[in-house]
Order: sequence, then C-alpha cells, then structure tokens
Amino acid sequence: MSRALLLGTAFALALATGAIAQPPRREVGNIVYDGAPATPAALQAAIAPYYNARTATFQDWLPDGSMLITTRFGDTYQVHRVARPGGARTQLTFFPEPINNARVLPGTSTYLYPRDVGGAEYYQAYIRTLTGAETQLTAPNTRNQSFVFTRDGKTVVWSQVTPGDPNYDIVLADPANPAGRKVIHEGTGSIGPLDISPDGKTVLAGRFHSQAWVELFTLDVATGKLTPIGPNRKIGYQGAAFVDGGAGVLTLSDDGAEHTRPVVIDVKTGKVRDLEPDAKWGSEDMDVSPDGKVVALAVNEEGYSTLVLRDVATGKALPGPKLPQGVLTAAKFSPDGSKIGLSLSTSTSSGDVWSYDLASGQLTRWTESELGGLDSARLIEPTLFRYPSFDGRQIPAFIYKPKTAKSGKLPVVIQIHGGPEGQEQPSFNPRRQSWVAELGAAVIIPNVRGSSGYGKTYMGLDNAEKREDSVKDIGALLDWVAKQPDLDASRVAVVGQSYGGYMVLAVAGHYNDRIAGAIDLYGISDWVTFLQNTEGYRRDNRRAEYGDERDPKMRAVFDRIAPIRMSDRMKKPMMVFQGANDPRVPRTESEQMVAKLRAQGTEVWYVLAKDEGHGIQKKANQEAVRATEVVFLKKVLGVE
Repeated sequence: MSRALLLGTAFALALATGAIAQPPRREVGNIVYDGAPATPAALQAAIAPYYNARTATFQDWLPDGSMLITTRFGDTYQVHRVARPGGARTQLTFFPEPINNARVLPGTSTYLYPRDVGGAEYYQAYIRTLTGAETQLTAPNTRNQSFVFTRDGKTVVWSQVTPGDPNYDIVLADPANPAGRKVIHEGTGSIGPLDISPDGKTVLAGRFHSQAWVELFTLDVATGKLTPIGPNRKIGYQGAAFVDGGAGVLTLSDDGAEHTRPVVIDVKTGKVRDLEPDAKWGSEDMDVSPDGKVVALAVNEEGYSTLVLRDVATGKALPGPKLPQGVLTAAKFSPDGSKIGLSLSTSTSSGDVWSYDLASGQLTRWTESELGGLDSARLIEPTLFRYPSFDGRQIPAFIYKPKTAKSGKLPVVIQIHGGPEGQEQPSFNPRRQSWVAELGAAVIIPNVRGSSGYGKTYMGLDNAEKREDSVKDIGALLDWVAKQPDLDASRVAVVGQSYGGYMVLAVAGHYNDRIAGAIDLYGISDWVTFLQNTEGYRRDNRRAEYGDERDPKMRAVFDRIAPIRMSDRMKKPMMVFQGANDPRVPRTESEQMVAKLRAQGTEVWYVLAKDEGHGIQKKANQEAVRATEVVFLKKVLGVE
C-alpha cells in the first residue's frame, strides 16, 4: 500500500468512526497546526530569546590562517570567514537552506559545501571561492557525502547514491572540472572514502554496517580494486587516516576493548599497534597533523569532552588544552600543523570557536557568540547522577533544576535522545533551558541502555529482541522520580525525537498511568512500516540495529513491541511533530499514529513543518514549534 493511500485510509477510518471531530487546522508560514492552539503572544516573546542565541562551529582553516565557520545571522546557518581572533564574522553564503559543513580545498581559498532542499537530505555539493559564484560538483538526483581531497587539492573523492538504492558508489573528480567526474568503485552498502594516500593512488574507505561494525579497505584508484584492512572480525571503527606515508592507517577501534581508542594498522601485514591500550574513556573523533606525527582526539568523559594529543609513533600523551567544561563540536589541525581549530558548546554558552597553539600552549578564543538576550547567570548547569534499573544496572542521567524553585514539588520533563546510539550531553540546549525557566520544571536527560559513550557492551544492551529493555529504563526513572522529595511524580511529561520518539510512544503505552502527557517528534510507530518506508540507503543499516522485519521471528517481536499496537493504552494527551520531507522516519509513521489515537478519542496536537526533514533546521520553525511544545507542557503539567 502506498504511503498516501495508507495515510488517507487511516484518517478516513478515524473520521468514519465518529471517535473524533475534524480538529481545527491552520497554517502559519510553513507550519501546519492540526488540533494545536495558537501560542499566546507573551509566551512567544518569552521563548524567542532562546532561539535568538547563536552558535559558532569551526569548519576549516584557510591558507592565510583565517577560519571558515558556520553560524546564523538570519533564519539558517551559513558559512562565514573570521580573519583573526575577535574579528568580524563575514558571511559568505546566503541561502534559505542551511549550510552546516564546509571544507577548504588544500592550498587554496576555494571551499566545498553540501546543501539539500527542505531537509530531504539529498545533498548536492558546491564549490566556490571567497567571492565567486558557486559551481555544482555533484550529479543531479543523487545524494552525496564524505568528501576528501588529495594533498594538492586537485582531486576530490566522495560517495554518492541514487534514490531507493542501498549501495553507494565512490566518485572521483577534478574540482576544476566537475563534468569529468567518474565512478571509480561501484560499491555495496554504505561505503565511502575516509582519506587519500599522499601519492593520490589509494583511497582509504569504510563500509558502515552499524556503529558496532565498520569495515576498512584500501581502494586502488586506477583499478577500482578493494582490499580489506586489519582483523577479519566485527569492529566498531570510527574515522581513519593514512599515516607513515600511506603504509599505516590510524583509526579509532573498539576491538578487544569496551571503548574506542587510537590504533595504527599496518596496511600490508594487518598488524595492530595500540596507542592507548588501557583507555578508560572512548575517543569519539580524531584528526591527524599534516606530517602524520600527532593525533588530536576528542575524548568523551561522562558526556563532557576533553581534547587529548598523542604522539603517533609512541602513543605518548602530549601537552594539550584545558577546555571549559563542555562538548567539542569540531577539532582540526591547521595546514602547517602548528595550531588546532576547535569549537565547543557548554550548558551556559551557546558555542564558540577557539584555536590552540601547540608550541606555546595558548588557547585563544576567536568568536563571542551572542546569547540572544539571555542572562548567562540564569542558565542551568546540569548535575550528573545515576539511578538503578530493573536488572540492577546504574543508568547515567543529567538533571537540570531551577535555581530558585517555587513552593511545592517540581514538575518533571524527561527528554529521551535518538540514535538509538546517541548520547545526551551537557551542551547548550535552548529547549531544556526554556523548560526550566518557563515551566519551573526539573528536566532529566537519561542515557538509557543502547546509548553510546559508556562502552560497546552497554551500547548493545537494547539490540533486536532486547529493544524494550531500554523502555524499562524509563520505567525505572519514573520509580526514581517518585522517591525524590522535591519532584512531583504526578506531573511528568516525556519528550523524544526519532528513536527517542519511539521511546516516548512506548513509554506512553507501557506507563500511561504514570505520565501526564507526551511529545513525540518524528518517532517510529510501527517497526515494519518504518523499515519498509525509510530511504533505501539507510534500510540495511537500520536492520542491523533494530532487526530484520523479513525474518519471521523478528517480525513477531516487532508486532509485539510496535507502539501503534498498544495505542489503546495511550490515554494521556500527546503532541506529535513531523517534518514533511523526512527521509529517515517518513511522515506516515507519525500520521498513522495520530489517526489511530484520534480514532479512540485520545487528544492529539499534530504539527507539520512543510519545509523540514529529520529535525528542525530553520530558526522561524524552531521558535514556532518549541513555543507550541511549551504551551502543551504547561497544559499537561498544570503550570500557570
């Protein structure tokens, strides 16, 4: 059955039963409100400053020592140049669609950036100079990602896929001649380039099956031959780069350990040299200096980031910067290897760009991002805690509480991350801060089993038939809330997006009597229809994590745990948000859930953004949707 027919049938059924009347519907800009009331002007004004706050993210170094960053002055993030620390942010791109990434062609002032339309994630890549017009690099009607350059900037390699195809190809081109692009490897699965050898003859490629299984290969540019690298077993690699002139590959590996840590693999022999054999925390990202001698590692310690430098030859830790307590969003060596450009977000600052000088040890701030009228002294730094779950495991979580609480117990908002291998971290988050300030609520962000950041055993605890064990972790959190003298267990709302949206729906089904309301943002309502309708290039990756609906045993599990099959238990009010162009969780997942709930008489506010995909990128839409969330939460939590 087609998506449109499925949706139309579901809504027709809901109306035919007479269980719900046609709810009021209105459109404001690109937002469709179906059953959701208008936001009071005073509340909209109170919410606006949280989304006026800007964030600056480091992208790349230009040859003259200046930086490319992304930040937002209008409705979307765009590319800017910053000439010096504290210098003006000079805007370079001006598009209605956001630009979130930019890469400089080595040795030039030309840069590359991907851009999609309406959040559909079919990215095209464009090249331009600091002042010139853009040139499209990639072929129309393709999705493109993972761009890497040769050292001289004269060749770029990337991966592309066409609609409905699960298999990426690897493409090569001269940036000066996009029309001459050619496929050098017809790939299988989600394969893409990671680096190019110094002589330009070999591409380092990775095939992503799941976060716990990534394969590494060398690809001969001339012949297209693919050769595996390293041990022949399932390993969760993250990132990779050539070292030792192309004879070795430095990557982050969890092979034989709980956490990813840096290792060097000999390309010819497969021998592995561990740079940090006793890693206590996982490295999440890396960049190698241009001479291949130093690796910069973004290490995740209980959700907070540290930047660790190690000598590639010995593994020895080198002097590095002492960063403010927060979360790294980028780190990259300058072309001469003397500096590292980085960006960092904290709970009380929206995110800025810095540089670290390796010789002097000086950390220099380049941007001062505006908080949009917010008082930083009133923003909340969360507290890390752990609570026991059904099997005795301790589940990590952060809690935000008002600095000055009103009398009586606090209402509670539980926000559940997506992924499912995501991790809630204490970076700047305007939603959480607004919930604390506008609702007077305690906000809890748990990292239930399946989350990354706590080792591969923990990350695998919710796989396949164990899916609902993570839902039980939220049940255990509700138990914990009920035992806290300052928290009101009768006023708890759950919020989640993507996989977190599934979690919200499952919580609403299993713990209806213990929540006051729920906000589901583009969540999975039926595992079978989700896997059948998600974009082809993602389907096999999702099957690796969630299970394969074509397997009768797994399908039986899906039928048992699908939220839509427990909708009769969902009696509390629900708000559902969806991006119309979402390629990951199609709008049918939300709309079939809305129809089912309305048919049984459950109150549902449905909000649709016509120009968004998997998330909310545009500032105007963020303000509108987040304000509606606050209106909903005020209602269900009984907040004046």
